[in-house]
Amino acid sequence: MKKRLIVLFLLLLLFDVASKYYVFHFIPKMGLSSPFYPYGGIPVFKGALKGIDFSIVNIENLGAAWGIFSAYSDYLLWARIFIIVGLVLYLIFSDLSKAKRFTILLIITGAIGNILDFFFYGHVVDMFYFKFWGFSYPIFNVADSLITIGIIFLFIFSTQHKSKRYA
Repeated sequence: MKKRLIVLFLLLLLFDVASKYYVFHFIPKMGLSSPFYPYGGIPVFKGALKGIDFSIVNIENLGAAWGIFSAYSDYLLWARIFIIVGLVLYLIFSDLSKAKRFTILLIITGAIGNILDFFFYGHVVDMFYFKFWGFSYPIFNVADSLITIGIIFLFIFSTQHKSKRYA
């Protein structure tokens, strides 16, 4: 099982790194005045379900989710590293189910992917731009998706565990 987790970790990390490399090197930086759809991005679909647009863009993010704490990117980098070290130690030394191991692995992989961006590019490369019926959703990347999915699964597992315990 541990070999499968390592292979999965490497594949997901490779997908994240490769997607960011492509976006960073081949898609112009996002600009509000760009004449190309939207903001210099590549349209994937427009008007799905009568109002959902999706495009691939290139934007730099110096902060955490949605750019928060961007003024503290150096501190944020160290905080991410410490959190990853803690999660890796937890993963190694805890007796977790396969599902929880997978969940923690998603979070670790996403966090490492975003940390690598700081070393490769000096910022996190965000790329997925959704617009829902006129509302622009914050731009994100593969690593952000892995972290979010991992956190959602952890929340689901924790609520299931509590409900079984109190039933």
